Amino acid sequence: MMRIAVVDYGMGNLRSVARALNRVAPEAEVEVTDCPERLHAAHRIVFPGQGALPDCMRRLHERHLLGVVRELAQTRPFLGICLGLQVLFEHSEEGEVAGLGLLTGKVRRFPADRFGPQGERLKVPHMGWNEVHATREHFLWRGLAPDSRFYFVHSYYVQELDETECAATTTYGFPFTSAVIRDNLCAVQFHPEKSASAGLTLLSNFVHWAP
Repeated sequence: MMRIAVVDYGMGNLRSVARALNRVAPEAEVEVTDCPERLHAAHRIVFPGQGALPDCMRRLHERHLLGVVRELAQTRPFLGICLGLQVLFEHSEEGEVAGLGLLTGKVRRFPADRFGPQGERLKVPHMGWNEVHATREHFLWRGLAPDSRFYFVHSYYVQELDETECAATTTYGFPFTSAVIRDNLCAVQFHPEKSASAGLTLLSNFVHWAP
């Protein structure tokens, strides 16, 4: 039986993610856990997140999960969600904290002086439905219409990343990276578990992806 572990570091909508995974993979065992042994026993890892990156890094440290997550992100099919994307990078302006450093790039706050196509000032956080434009072909996008809409809630975005690892962009005043993929590792800035049928399709693709 396939085992999917949702990393429990005391933050994020862990149960919602687990329920969505159970829906798209009823044949799998989905477990929310912070146990290193259970995480190592899983075939796939999902790292969801909501909240602030400094709190995320602190809680990973308190639960002795920093090394575990770094290792699994390099050895298992791994999906980061929202904060689970930002934590993969080197540094964040949010609290001026270092991330896991698995991907090159920095996390910056959306500037206040951004305007939409009608001249309206755009609010921070970026919250609500927006289009995700895939920039490369990948199994993760299988069955999704071009520029499918997903649900976002975030005030920070990734900058100065390796462009070869960018897998999708979204426009909110300017284009920003909304998905990254490298080898066994993928991460999205949006919340697939809150994104109706498109989100369930993406989660199903991750479950059946063979990197």
